[in-house]
Amino acid sequence: MMGQWAAMSMLLVTQALLVYRLTDSATILGILALATAVPQALLFLIGGTLADRFPKRRLIQIGQLAAGAMSLIVAIALTTGYLSRENAGSWWVLMATAVVQGIFMAVAIPARQAIIPDLVGREKVMNALALNTMGTNVFRLLAPAAAGFIIDALNFAAVFYIMAGLYGLAVILTAFIPETPRTVRQSQSTLAEAGKGLAYIWKQRTIFLIWSYAIFYIILFLPYQTMLPVFTDGVLKVGATELGVLQSICGVGALAASLVMASIPNKNRGILVLCGGAVSGLGLVLLASSNSWHLALAAMLIIGIGQSVHGTALVTALQALTDTDYLGRVMSILMMNQGLSGLGTFFVGMLAEGIGVQWAIGGFAAILVFLSVSFLALSPKIRKV
Repeated sequence: MMGQWAAMSMLLVTQALLVYRLTDSATILGILALATAVPQALLFLIGGTLADRFPKRRLIQIGQLAAGAMSLIVAIALTTGYLSRENAGSWWVLMATAVVQGIFMAVAIPARQAIIPDLVGREKVMNALALNTMGTNVFRLLAPAAAGFIIDALNFAAVFYIMAGLYGLAVILTAFIPETPRTVRQSQSTLAEAGKGLAYIWKQRTIFLIWSYAIFYIILFLPYQTMLPVFTDGVLKVGATELGVLQSICGVGALAASLVMASIPNKNRGILVLCGGAVSGLGLVLLASSNSWHLALAAMLIIGIGQSVHGTALVTALQALTDTDYLGRVMSILMMNQGLSGLGTFFVGMLAEGIGVQWAIGGFAAILVFLSVSFLALSPKIRKV
């Protein structure tokens, strides 16, 4: 996973900043988010069904290969000069590669999540997921700052070439992961199995409530990641290096939180899901109200803590509550919700054009805090998980 973690963390800084530098448009940033998110929303459930029916390791490698190929295509387009500010409309390359990457992510991500209980056993899932999150956050600490520095020192193309190489390394190392058993016989079509997954979630009321909260969190919180270049360029007036540092400081908070989550008992997961969401929202409110570099750094630290606590507890709670035969599909539906983040980002981008990026991000964050507190007060089923 190390190669994949590093590449994905670099992409956080590089892709959105490149689009904004090419277009100067927050709305087009929102369209970029939709380009990745729509395929995920449409195909994640099918991807989860595939994770329950086919070798997970192979599905993971397919996703890594596709992501590496898309990074290489963007790098070549930048090197040849086709993808440039002078060539109006050339940003379609980024949109097209984002769509392809979104399709293959829908196949690979449910398999990546579902393979963990197979490898470590259910009694160690929370600790394993926390270590997985810790690994992600180590590279969120290092890779964004490195990407920002490379952009300022060299160019965007250099970062995309490095990402392609990292994905290639990930494909090779994933081959050494032991194969895990398939849990669902191929007695029905993929769509029929996916429908059974939706019906299962509806019947399991606690899973449904947690899933519903996750939808709100994703729509209201995740858009800030794509809009961050608008904030750094337009409000803080800083460059790619500083953008990378902000993302890395978020990784510091997330890493610290994941270390704590890896060591605490496997209890109160539902409360941690909601508290992590509230802290994430409060951090975003602070960021949106900031015109100071140092205050923005503090806000990103808080955001990282909340995001790590929420994400680790959410996946742990769902994996603990879900029957083995449905695990791939339930996790895919959770990932499918992330497709809604593109819809949220699109609306934030449109709002940012009208009322400014600070009010757009801050307004969504305030709603997230309100909903987190409401779920905590009014949903005893989640509190008891």
